[in-house]
Formats: sequence, structure tokens, C-alpha cells
Amino acid sequence: MIVPRIAPRIAPRIARREALGGALGGIAALLAPGMARAAALPVPPANRLGFDVMMGSRKLGSHELVFHPQGDGLLVDVVVDLAYRIGPMTLFRYTHTARERWTGGQVAELTTQTNENGTHYKVDARRENGVFVVQPPGHPSYAAPADALPATHWNRHELDGPLINTQNGELLRPQIAPEGLSSVAAADGKPLRVRKYALSGPVKLNLWYDEAQQWAGLSFVKGGFEVRYARRG
Repeated sequence: MIVPRIAPRIAPRIARREALGGALGGIAALLAPGMARAAALPVPPANRLGFDVMMGSRKLGSHELVFHPQGDGLLVDVVVDLAYRIGPMTLFRYTHTARERWTGGQVAELTTQTNENGTHYKVDARRENGVFVVQPPGHPSYAAPADALPATHWNRHELDGPLINTQNGELLRPQIAPEGLSSVAAADGKPLRVRKYALSGPVKLNLWYDEAQQWAGLSFVKGGFEVRYARRG
């Protein structure tokens, strides 16, 4: 998932490192670092996850994920659309799209495009000869560690290794602390029973996964305001 910035001095900045965008379902078992059984990938029953992105009581926009199972493969499309507005004026706009392609339980390809208030980013990554090669914008490509996964959050297993920032391709190694069971509000106000993980270091946010190990939301504090993803449906 990507977490963009809201206009400086006008609204709290939302950190780029989402570390926008996922949860690993059921009893997924590792075959090797970075590899999970395709059947165990946490595809939601409706093949869709949607979140309202809130800053306090203000809705900034949405984060949508659509899943396309394809035999032993999977395509995941991510669309993020956020804006900070005062009256009729849009002071900051952020859009992000990503596509993940999984084959045989491994992430095989990642392509993303981001527009952060007029600044554009593009990330390409693909598996070549068994190695996942990431091409960040404006920097040399690198071979990601075998257990690295894109930080799109729907796959809880991303917390078991380094994260690939889907906006700028940076490899992140946050500290992750499980904080047990709690309850958070969904977009309709109903409580969700979740397990919380607190990330610190290069990424500072909380991630929540429900009892089915599907992504249930995230939160962080910036400029004294809480920004929260509230899951719909």
C-alpha cells in the first residue's frame, strides 16, 4: 500500500511508505522464503477489498483492491485515489495504481504508477531466472531478498520479511511487533475483531488483519492527526 503526503503546512503529511493498497489467509504454509501455496493466498470471497481513507472525520478518498484468480496464478489490481480539499479547492491530489502477478505461489511481476501532486513515479519488478528484480525510478535495479514482498498489505505474509515500497521501489526492513487481539471500526461503524501489528523504524504504522487473516485496515499518526483505513463490506 502506498501512503502519500498531504499538502505541507496545510494538512498533516501522510508518509509515503505504506509500507497503499493487503492479508495472508487461512493456513498458508511456506514452501521456501517468499513462496506460499497459491491456494492459500488470501483472496477475499468477493474478489475485492475496499477501504475509506479517513483523516479524523474527513474522508480523503479510497483504496481499492480487485483480485483475478487465474488457475494457479493470481492478478491483483490496486487503485488509490486521495485528495485533500477545502471547499471547492483541491490542495493536494494523490493517485496510485499497481498490478501484482502471482504464479505458482510466487510474486512474478509488479508494475506501479504514482502521481503525487504532479510528481510521477514508476516501479517495475519481475522474476528473472528465479530472482525478483526491482527497478526503482531513477536508481539502479536490484535483486530483492528471497523473502521480500510488495507492501500492498493484502498478504499478511509480507510481515515475515523485507517490504518493497510500491511507490518508489525502496527495500524496507521495519521492526514489527505483534500486539494481540483488539477491535476496530469498519466503514459502516460495526466492530471488526482484528489482530494488530505495529511497525516502526523506516515505516511507522499499525496494520490490522481479521480472524480470516485478511487485511482489515491500517492507521498512523501524522501532524497530531490519526489517518485510518476503514474497510468496507
